[in-house]
Amino acid sequence: MLNSFTYQMLPARVVFGHGTSATLPVEAERLGLRRLLVLSTPEQAALAGRVQQLLGERAAGTFNGATMHTPVEVTERALEVVRAEEIDGVVAVGGGSTTGLGKAIALRTDLPQIVLPTTYAGSEMTPLLGETQDGRKTTQRGPKIQPEVVIYDVDLTLSLPPAMSALSAFNAIAHAVEALYAPDGNPIVALMAEEGVRAIVEALPHMLKEPGNPDARASLLYGAWLCACCLGTTTMGLHHKLCHTLGGLFDLPHAQTHTIVLPYALAYNAPMIPDAIARLGRAMQTDDPIGTLLQLERDCGIPLGGIPLALRDIGMPHEGIARAVEQAMANPYGNPRPVEAGALGELLERAWAGAGI
Repeated sequence: MLNSFTYQMLPARVVFGHGTSATLPVEAERLGLRRLLVLSTPEQAALAGRVQQLLGERAAGTFNGATMHTPVEVTERALEVVRAEEIDGVVAVGGGSTTGLGKAIALRTDLPQIVLPTTYAGSEMTPLLGETQDGRKTTQRGPKIQPEVVIYDVDLTLSLPPAMSALSAFNAIAHAVEALYAPDGNPIVALMAEEGVRAIVEALPHMLKEPGNPDARASLLYGAWLCACCLGTTTMGLHHKLCHTLGGLFDLPHAQTHTIVLPYALAYNAPMIPDAIARLGRAMQTDDPIGTLLQLERDCGIPLGGIPLALRDIGMPHEGIARAVEQAMANPYGNPRPVEAGALGELLERAWAGAGI
């Protein structure tokens, strides 16, 4: 017998496939947009230029200053361009950094957003925004933040380096994992989470062997989309809150932080979430999903020359553990297992050293 539940569908339009970037002008026309600002990171300025050409007269300019953790000062610089060029919508092309900038602009202006993801980060499917100011990352949720259109073009992910692809995929898995034990979870989200994890775990080894394999890339992007839907419709717990704390305090790279912390946060909560563990086991075809997840991360590291498996490998100082615990404990949040300072410190010690479960 099913328990009662509430499921809030998000009002986003999704276009998925190969070569779907070509639909961008049509989607802009459908939204009635005439003066679009194309956003990217400095590294993806060339791609932003191609998108600008694709838009033609609808492109009023580009802003290539997006960066990790969406610093407020970067958003303020982008807003100057928005005002000066009388922008009526934004196109974010790239990963979570660029999508975050588009969301930050929309939060302050309510301008429509179109997103062309090039990674598996997933923030394009959520009404969530994490912003950083003065070393602290805060998260907001609201309808203005939710992008109106997401164009998933598998072709845009073919050139994503294998190491970054793997890290981004583990980041996506983290969304599904936490959705499976979220206090506001429901059967629809659980189905998406399980299928999303299955698709990613099944496709990752094929992508590592053939980075340009379009079928593997399509499966990864499909799985990432499902995991992103989970992130957008449920409340995240210890894993995401901890990663946001670490990212804000030490400016750690987003996907790497999520990849490293995930097995440890999952092990912390495991005694309290047997149903979630069972679903993850089915998705990964294993009786030990935590061990399998950690081993998959190690396996990805071997052909890639090593993806980071410890927080110390991505620049977190050991003395920062106490600061992270203090900040995490100062901002209470829901989690299946009570978050206690001593146990949290032990979790971070193991993740810092890459000690395994």
